[in-house]
Amino acid sequence: MPTHNMTIPRKLVRAPLSKELREKYGFRTATVRKGDTVLVMRGDYKGHEGKVVSVDYSKNRITIEGINVKKTDGSLRPVPIHPSKVMITKLDLTDEWRKEKFESKGRENA
Repeated sequence: MPTHNMTIPRKLVRAPLSKELREKYGFRTATVRKGDTVLVMRGDYKGHEGKVVSVDYSKNRITIEGINVKKTDGSLRPVPIHPSKVMITKLDLTDEWRKEKFESKGRENA
């Protein structure tokens, strides 16, 4: 039996876009990807902004640069955060397919 569940759709790892991105592209939410910049809106890390370091689709969690917890042995461990608790402030559009998807809808709304 596999250790991870690949039946979880990537669409579950979505977060709302900031007002500026919403107006620019015409989307309300987007799938969170590694490289996106997000702002934590809820919880202990509220107000922290950083880049997404990794996305765990099987556990539906993301890890953000600079959000770590100190373990008893002194090492740092990244804190997994649910994507509904963050807001995307900057999209990583290095992927041509993703860039085209966002910009094509933006042109429709203009």
